Amino acid sequence: MKKIILTGGGTAGHVTPNIALVPKLEENGYQIKYIGTKDGMEKKLVSDAGLDYEGISSGKLRRYFSLKNFTDPFRVVKGYFEAKKIMKTYQPDIVFSKGGFVTVPVVYAAHKYKIPVIIHESDMTPGLANRLAIKKATKVCHNFPETAKHLGAKAVHTGSPIRRELFEGSRLHALNLCGFSAAKPVIMVTGGSLGAENVNRMLREALPKLLETFQVAHLCGKGKVDESFSGTDGYVQFEYISDEMKDFFAMADLIISRAGANSICEIAALAKPNILIPLSAKVSRGDQILNAKSFEKQGFSKVLDEDTATPQDLIDAVKEVYQNRQVYIDQMKRSTLSGGVEKIIQLIKEFS
Repeated sequence: MKKIILTGGGTAGHVTPNIALVPKLEENGYQIKYIGTKDGMEKKLVSDAGLDYEGISSGKLRRYFSLKNFTDPFRVVKGYFEAKKIMKTYQPDIVFSKGGFVTVPVVYAAHKYKIPVIIHESDMTPGLANRLAIKKATKVCHNFPETAKHLGAKAVHTGSPIRRELFEGSRLHALNLCGFSAAKPVIMVTGGSLGAENVNRMLREALPKLLETFQVAHLCGKGKVDESFSGTDGYVQFEYISDEMKDFFAMADLIISRAGANSICEIAALAKPNILIPLSAKVSRGDQILNAKSFEKQGFSKVLDEDTATPQDLIDAVKEVYQNRQVYIDQMKRSTLSGGVEKIIQLIKEFS
């Protein structure tokens, strides 16, 4: 039996694509160990998936001043030696890394023992952790065609590994959960697990007009439910949906979302007409803006600028995308974004 180490952490986007690979890895006879941080959010996600988990020390590599910049390098070094010990004991045939700062010492430890490393980069341009890790990688998978120029000869365009269960949702179950009618189209709005304050505000201001035509399921983020809208016909709010997310995807006729790479790749793989409102460059490195522009260029999405868009802009965008929904659906179905799991598994088998 061949052995693989999966690593990734810090956000769900660095974990769920790894978990999406698990069923196919098990079918192909791989023994799986997961390396994450000792107390990171990935520990629960991975443990819930029933995987063997080991935590190592990790420090964030910041590009701004923080007192932790003086102590975190020692945590990274400690994590490297802990990862080396795991490599020596477990003796994996290959490592697959999804990104996040915990992966850097794991990738470097694997390279030290000449263990092949495959990295997956979700965003248009690699983040700092992956830029450091890519130097030691055997191959680098990516989602966006434009990313290849940043990766050189190691680049392999695979798309994102999508969880199998997302394709198995029940529209009827989600409609019943929301109390919606099957006769009226549904918009699903999501800003991720933390929610998106500006998107929430814009949507709620646009609601009276939107509810004339649509029902709206709003995943608004923890602590962001607005009780003044409770009981509004055709509108329902949830802080966060986990197990039923596949059902909500099945229910949605149109999705309004942030532009995190994994989220939008799931939307595209499911061929759901969508409007993307990427996180502003004022509060991010701008990766969501690049992601969204690529999807717009490929004909998958309509994009609104968070800094300038108005509720009326959102209403107009919904009307446009819904009227032309089949054009968006056909374009997504013609894309290479589906099949990410199979392409990555083939790569893992080739180098392990």
